[in-house]
Amino acid sequence: MGIEQDIQQTRFRNNFQKAAVNLLYTSGWLRDQMKMIFDREDITAQQFNMLRILRGSFPAPLSTLQIRDRMLEKMSDTSRLVDRLVTKGLVKKITSETDRRLVDVLITEKGKKLLTRLDACDTEMDAIFSNLNEQEAAQLSQLLDKIRSGKG
Repeated sequence: MGIEQDIQQTRFRNNFQKAAVNLLYTSGWLRDQMKMIFDREDITAQQFNMLRILRGSFPAPLSTLQIRDRMLEKMSDTSRLVDRLVTKGLVKKITSETDRRLVDVLITEKGKKLLTRLDACDTEMDAIFSNLNEQEAAQLSQLLDKIRSGKG
């Protein structure tokens, strides 16, 4: 099936518009596929992303600004996202040693265990792209990088 059938639209202004529509549609589809996996652990894609960032920096904590800079989706409510993860016991806040007014964030053992369970789903996550071979996946990634390297 192509984008024309999926959204029941046969005419596009040009191939650039078609590609943009297809990318947006596919992004939503991919988000839905990943959501089904994250729902089993009662977390969101943004929470998963934050936990992976914190696991990558462990044992060093990160400030909310450092976390925001590394997030896949830049958002202004990083503090609220941290608070939700604190409530779930997946991260903890610690007072910054360099500036007492700032709070750093550190992943907890519970957070690391949750990510370990999700790591076991890597094959399931990869299967979302099962219609592509390795070379096509690499080409897609290169094309997406090329789009972002343009003006904007």
